[in-house]
Amino acid sequence: MGRKPDAVAKPHFSGSVGAGASSPRAARKAPPSPVFLGTALFVLGFVSLFTGHVVTDADWSRIRSRWRSKQIRIYEPIDIWKSRYSSIYYGCSGRSVNFRSAVPENSSTGYLLIATSGGLNQQRIGITDAVVVAWILNATLVVPELDHHSFWKDDSDFSDIFDVDWFISYLSKDVTIVKRIPYEVMLSMDKLPWTMRAPRKSVPEFYIDEVLPILMRRRVLQLTKFDYRLTSELDEDLQKLRCRVNFHALRFTNSIRTLGQKLVRKLRLMSPRYVAVHLRFEPDMLAFSGCYYGGGEKERKELSEIRKRWDTLPELSAEDERSRGKCPLTPHEVGLMLRALGFGNDTNLYVASGEIYGGEETLRPLRELFPNFYTKEMLAGDDLKLFLPFSSRLAAIDFIVCDESDVFVTNNNGNMAKVLAGRRRYMGHKRTIRPNAKKLNVLFQRRKQMGWDTFSQKVQKVQRGLMGEPDDIRPKQDDFHEFPSACICLRKPGNVSVTT
Repeated sequence: MGRKPDAVAKPHFSGSVGAGASSPRAARKAPPSPVFLGTALFVLGFVSLFTGHVVTDADWSRIRSRWRSKQIRIYEPIDIWKSRYSSIYYGCSGRSVNFRSAVPENSSTGYLLIATSGGLNQQRIGITDAVVVAWILNATLVVPELDHHSFWKDDSDFSDIFDVDWFISYLSKDVTIVKRIPYEVMLSMDKLPWTMRAPRKSVPEFYIDEVLPILMRRRVLQLTKFDYRLTSELDEDLQKLRCRVNFHALRFTNSIRTLGQKLVRKLRLMSPRYVAVHLRFEPDMLAFSGCYYGGGEKERKELSEIRKRWDTLPELSAEDERSRGKCPLTPHEVGLMLRALGFGNDTNLYVASGEIYGGEETLRPLRELFPNFYTKEMLAGDDLKLFLPFSSRLAAIDFIVCDESDVFVTNNNGNMAKVLAGRRRYMGHKRTIRPNAKKLNVLFQRRKQMGWDTFSQKVQKVQRGLMGEPDDIRPKQDDFHEFPSACICLRKPGNVSVTT
């Protein structure tokens, strides 16, 4: 695992860092109690009676396996590189036989225009939900328009980032998608397209009651600021459609995929496995969080100025936000957490990030903890030049390298963290670590009062349930894009293989 980390100097502003299912073998050792299983089955039967939902083998297996895994999770050691239960689950998002097919363009209720909002992954969520909304409305979807005016100021179009022909073709059985409104339809319109914004997390009934009548009357309608405009609570068929869009249809362009895979190959040549960290320690992220990292009046003034870009943000107490676990870890803290979990100083570390607040001085402690430190800039060299003016295309390259990693570490609950965490669960529960910032904060404050072995044991304890296991702890209000449970199935016992 490598030597234990030496004391590492912190950047000037971090001086006050207050800042599944079980295997068959395990199942035999800890059989579910008859009382528990009987109660669970009774509840499922009761729900079935009143909702019309038939309790399937998958429902029953999901409850039984989740209970079993929780019985053994607190006792067994964690393999930091791979979940031993990952082979038990697989991504399943196929269309059901009763799922309505795409409505032909000439029979649809009209053309749905979508203007997405935010950065790459926020827009990705918007595109995913746009397809579902088009299905709900029986509409023809026009390829969504990307946001050119947000903080990132990227003028890339859909076809500059995603393979548009693949997108249209892959979803052709679900929703009819066109690249543009036909010319003759545009000529026949006596008014500009109606524009409206749906409330956040709207239910399907909103689109049917409020949007559909306008679409049918005007023939063309645009929904603006389209991100998180559809509830996470949908029926299983629509959730599976979400997964088909997000995990299959949204494929990056060939130029982005080629460079991303080239960086992955370079990392694999240096070491058979690597850890990717989405650091999220950029100035805008820190300003938005309302957190303080010990940089004195200079830091307070700089982040306060950036925070003014969002005129609706409330006043926050930096101390309260940190104690609630809402502050991203510093690069030094990320490094300490990883070393405490057992990743040695010889681990290859890929860091996905934009401009780091504090620059190289901030990154120095992480580099010293993990000398094999790499970024896309270091690995790509001149190949990156064509992408440099476009933040979303750069983010797409980071997305690929993080997605292909053996271990992915998030450092905030942002859109890239959510989308990648959900994708990695869908693709076989590849190890994904979410820092328990609230409890880690307490340990970092007391770091000097305990030996390394004690610190390491405590870090491992607080991270249980946040390591990418099938039965990970979920937030109170989880997001389907992060936990796509409707699209993850349990393998039949005869097809299960658990590595011990």
